[in-house]
Amino acid sequence: MSTVTETAAPTRPAAPAAHGGSWAAVFALARFETRRLLLRVPVLVALALYVSLTVWSTRTSWDGFPALQDADRATQNGPLLVGLAVLLCVNQAMLRDGRHDTERHLTVLVLPRWCRTVAHLLSVGALTLVTAVGVAAQFTWEALKPGAVGHGSPGELLVGPLCVLLLGSLGALLARLVRSALAAPLFIVLCLFFGMFASISTDEDSATRWLMPLVAEGGSHTLPSGLIGRPAAWHALYLAGLGLTLAFAAVLLSGAGRVRTLRAASAGAVLLTLAGAVGQAGGVSPETKDARTRYSAVPQQVHECTGRDGVRYCAFPEWTARTGDWAAALESVTALAGDAAADRRLVVRQRVEARYGLTGDSSIPALTRPGEVTVGTSWGGNRVPEFTTAVAGVLVAGTEKDAAAFCDGRTVTVMWLALAGRPDPVADLRRVRLDDSDTGSALVISQTEPTYMTAAHTEVVRALLDRPRSETAAKVRAHWDELTAPKVTTDRVAEVLGLPSPEGEDTCL
Repeated sequence: MSTVTETAAPTRPAAPAAHGGSWAAVFALARFETRRLLLRVPVLVALALYVSLTVWSTRTSWDGFPALQDADRATQNGPLLVGLAVLLCVNQAMLRDGRHDTERHLTVLVLPRWCRTVAHLLSVGALTLVTAVGVAAQFTWEALKPGAVGHGSPGELLVGPLCVLLLGSLGALLARLVRSALAAPLFIVLCLFFGMFASISTDEDSATRWLMPLVAEGGSHTLPSGLIGRPAAWHALYLAGLGLTLAFAAVLLSGAGRVRTLRAASAGAVLLTLAGAVGQAGGVSPETKDARTRYSAVPQQVHECTGRDGVRYCAFPEWTARTGDWAAALESVTALAGDAAADRRLVVRQRVEARYGLTGDSSIPALTRPGEVTVGTSWGGNRVPEFTTAVAGVLVAGTEKDAAAFCDGRTVTVMWLALAGRPDPVADLRRVRLDDSDTGSALVISQTEPTYMTAAHTEVVRALLDRPRSETAAKVRAHWDELTAPKVTTDRVAEVLGLPSPEGEDTCL
């Protein structure tokens, strides 16, 4: 009697990826590594700090009147902190097998070493998406504020998430180059010490500064979005290409050098990096420089003007929504001047000095045409009392140039008109003075040329602000001609307004 034994056919494994490794297994490992990465203490701390700092700064940023062409760049610094934590933790995760001596066991699994590297890099991609959500939330918050103007740049908004991708890929590459847990922390310390993550060069035409992940630029003036002149899209392409190049280099060093698809993808990433680097090295275009000159020298050529209660408001196209805020501030001054204000045909003209780029800090020359008042591209906070001071100066002196030149008793009239209609006049007095004081002498800040308040001027203005507004307003209207006469003394102004002569010095600079 014979027994026939049938041997079952061996079960074939799932279709492998090229040179071994199921993509389903890769994605399963990527999900596992993503969870571990999200739960690592450095990443949790970095995300908590990022969210906390973003919420804290965005609540009061730009005094509630953001320009979105500045708000997009403000999203770039926070993700750098997350990126550094991802660099460290991904590097440690990829060295985990060596620390626990499990590499020799993993070699018998279905996933080869390079597939495990891909899984780690996919976890970096997940953190990149998390950061992108944070950047989008921050920018959307700014854009939804009632005082928001301008336009953001998608290229600028991509910089933060791409920095996370770049730094995470760098951490993976370091793990394949140096089998030491100290390599990543030491690299981070050296980069922070030498400032290798950000460039703060003020030379707009410098090509090398754009090789850094972040290029910080900022000045006291907000420029119209068409005058920014930053190669944001090219820089985003450069960062994406560089991040992918480092990621593919880590995979190739993990043993995937014979996979043709990966070699081709690596070459494509290098080409992207080179294309971005070349594109961002062009500097500010001649068209942008010409537009900057036009906006700075002849802004009336690009203004959009509207009339409101007898006042003409001329603004750059992106700022026309702000005319209501300017009008409210102006009316707080003209209401105190009464009939005298009706004699001045006021024109509020928005101006900016854009010829020196984002880092320029040059002052704007005072206007010489009667009734014209300068308003800048920033608003809220200190900018409001600066504007009301300019309006009061034009009402009293006729022109901005003349208002900046005098230093006599008329300064008292100007400052009272500028501040008395404000919700907190004394606080605004401090805001508008260079030394943030409300006693003694000081320079009064302006969008154009500063003026000077003596200690006597300050003393009289403070006394007037402590008195009922309607009482002082009646006296100002009744004695307007005398209070605004050239060379009127501070003592005489105090006497007319029912105050004793000031004790402080009354000597102008």
